[in-house]
Amino acid sequence: MAMPAQFDPLVDFDGMWTTQLADRYLPLPELPTARYECINGRLVMTPAETMSNTFGEMTLARLLAPAAQAAGLYVCGPVNLTFELRQWIQPDVTILHALPETDEEDKWVPVRLCTMAVEFVSHGSRKQDFVDKPKRCAEGGVPYFMRVEIVRRLRHASVEFFTLADGGYQRTAEAVCGQRLRASEPFEIDFDPRELLP
Repeated sequence: MAMPAQFDPLVDFDGMWTTQLADRYLPLPELPTARYECINGRLVMTPAETMSNTFGEMTLARLLAPAAQAAGLYVCGPVNLTFELRQWIQPDVTILHALPETDEEDKWVPVRLCTMAVEFVSHGSRKQDFVDKPKRCAEGGVPYFMRVEIVRRLRHASVEFFTLADGGYQRTAEAVCGQRLRASEPFEIDFDPRELLP
């Protein structure tokens, strides 16, 4: 007699993931530190960030926080930025213009609360960071998007800043080490990408 197949949420829910299923089954015991994102019901898992990226993320949040807070905005780390029940991402730095109102929104932050999403490019998710996530954020109406790329062995950092216009993002500022990234919206931004290097 054949043994019944063992339940595996990664297999059994492929293409059907929702925030409710994620509440029940994630994180997986064998992958407790993975990043879990979902695109059209399909779970996307990536490993924890490199040290260089996490250092850059913390530094960037610290650099942006004073001006953002003065403008009435909230600088957060990764949140479950939720477009609908079957679709969410976790930006590396998330800037909100309003706080979640319920415990549910606190866990699954509605995209309508987001002013800017920041992505640090990861080796294992370049297509997501360059194509998929900006596209999702633009479709979700996030007014600003920032992309940071750090190449540790070269002591290099580059930053691109995008503004939503006509349903898509237009690059409105960029800088590499030794230059200043400057923008006046959604608050005063002025830093040298070199500051993001450990």
